[in-house]
Amino acid sequence: MVTVVEPEFFLSEVIGRRVYRHSERVGRLQDLVIVETGKLPEISQLLISRPYGQPSVLVPWDKVIVISTNEIAIDVESLEAYQQAPGAGAILLRDYILDKKILDMDGREVEVVYDVKLAFQAGKLYASEVDFSRHRLLRRLGLRHLANFFAQQRGAGSTVSWLYVQPLPDDLGSFSGDVKLNVLKSKVHEMHPVDLADILEELDSGQRQALFNQLEPEHASETLEEIEPRVQRELMATMQHDRAARLIGEMSPAQAADILAILPASDADGILALLDAEDAVKVRRIVEYHDENILLFATQGCIRMPAQAIVQQVLAGYREIAREKDVLTYIYVVDDEERLLGVVGLRELVAAEPEQTLGALMTEQLITLHPDETLRDAVHALSRYGLRAVPVVDENRRLLGVISDHDVRGLKPRLD
Repeated sequence: MVTVVEPEFFLSEVIGRRVYRHSERVGRLQDLVIVETGKLPEISQLLISRPYGQPSVLVPWDKVIVISTNEIAIDVESLEAYQQAPGAGAILLRDYILDKKILDMDGREVEVVYDVKLAFQAGKLYASEVDFSRHRLLRRLGLRHLANFFAQQRGAGSTVSWLYVQPLPDDLGSFSGDVKLNVLKSKVHEMHPVDLADILEELDSGQRQALFNQLEPEHASETLEEIEPRVQRELMATMQHDRAARLIGEMSPAQAADILAILPASDADGILALLDAEDAVKVRRIVEYHDENILLFATQGCIRMPAQAIVQQVLAGYREIAREKDVLTYIYVVDDEERLLGVVGLRELVAAEPEQTLGALMTEQLITLHPDETLRDAVHALSRYGLRAVPVVDENRRLLGVISDHDVRGLKPRLD
C-alpha cells in the first residue's frame, strides 16, 4: 500500500526527486503518466531516469510504496522488466502540460500552466488543479524567497480545478497542442454549488474526495448542502473534525443539523464541540429534537424593503441588496417598526412596471407562522401551499424571521 507523506503537493516538488528500490538508489523521477479516467486524471505510471546512460524505466503506480517531496520508493523485483518508453498516446504530465498555454472555450488565451497540484485519495494520486500563478513559476526557478515575497504582497495567485479542463487533445505533445478550458475566462473561478454537487455525485470515491478538498470553505459548505445524504456521509467520514466544523459553521443551524444527523453520534459530538457555543446549542437541540420551536429554524437573512421602494431601483440594486441573504425568492415589505405588510415574489418584481412601488405590487394575504408553532407546522405550511419560504411574525405582525424550504427539506421525511 502506498504511503503519501503529504496529501497534496505540486508536480514541480516531486520531479527530480531520488527514487529508491530496497534502499538502493535507482534514479530520479522524470515525469508522471496520467490517464483520463474521469473528471480528474489519475496518475498511472512513473517515468524514472537512470544514471550513466542506462535506459529509463516506466513503473506502474501500484508498485509505488512511498512518495513525498523528498524521495520516492518503489517495490519491483527487477528494473529490467520495466525498461520501456511511454506508449503511444501516453500523456506525460510534466512534458506535455507544464508551460502550455491555457485557452478558454472561445479560444482566448487565459494564462500559462506553471505547475500542477496533485492530490492523494483512497490509494490513488490525481491531478487536481492547474496553477498559472507567477508564485509557482518563481518557485520552479528556485527563487523561493522572491516567490514568498510576491505571494505576501499580491496573494499566492490563481489555480483552476482540473474539473474545468477539457479532455486533452490527441495531438498533445511536448511542443504541440494547448490546454483548453470548458468555461469562459470570466467564469473560470465560478461554478454553482448545485452543478458541483451533481458532478461530485457522479465521481468515484477517490476523485470525489480529491475534488471536494480543493474547494474553499464557503464554496465547499454550500456544495455540501446540495449533495445527496449518501455522498454527504462519505465526504464527512473522511474529513478532519476541524475542517468539518469550519464547513458546518458556514451553515444555518437547520442545515448543519440536517448533515450532522446522518453522522455517527461520536463524530457529530466531536464536530459540535468545535463550533461556536451558542450555535452548537441550537444545532444540538435540533439534531436531538428536544425542542422543535420554530424560531430555532428561522433565519434573519431575508430581504426587507419599505412599501414606497420603486421596482426599477430595487432591480438596479438587487445584487447588492441580496448579498449574503439566505432567502432570495421573496421581498418582505415592512413598515418602520418592522411590521410585515406584504410580500413580493422575485418573478412578480421582474415582470412589474419599472415605476411601480412594492406597496402597489405586494400580496397582502399571507401565510405566516407564529413563534409558538413547531417545525412540524412549518413543514406542513411549506408543503401544503407550495411555498419556498414562510415568514414568522409575532402578535403585532412584527417580522421575526423566515423559515425557508431549503433549511427544512432534509428534515421533512423525519417529521412526516
